[in-house]
Amino acid sequence: QVQLGESGGGLVQAGGSLRLSCAASGRTSSRYVMGWFRQAPGKERQFVAAIRWSVSSTRYADSVKGRFTISRDNAKNMVYLQMNSLKPEDTAVYYCAADRTGLLGTNPAAYDYWGQGTQVTVSS
Repeated sequence: QVQLGESGGGLVQAGGSLRLSCAASGRTSSRYVMGWFRQAPGKERQFVAAIRWSVSSTRYADSVKGRFTISRDNAKNMVYLQMNSLKPEDTAVYYCAADRTGLLGTNPAAYDYWGQGTQVTVSS
């Protein structure tokens, strides 16, 4: 089992920045892909970004490319999402997730473990 816990959400004005953190514990593996997803009220859960633990391979949704950066600290079992130039449409609950297959997928169904989520609200 893998436990994930997000932090760093909050209220920010449009154009501002936030950094989300995800702490992973339990039976983590260097093969796992770590991802960030988000879900706005009334909408489906949406892929944001993903990164492999063992190599610096990343993948981003088109809507966040150039604004968001995913990174990880293997020694601390932490994954981060730096969000810059935030827009009101980025408002959502952000979730950290882990995928055992290591495929950098964008489908939430492919991810095996999930955190509880952290709210990000961007005001206009």
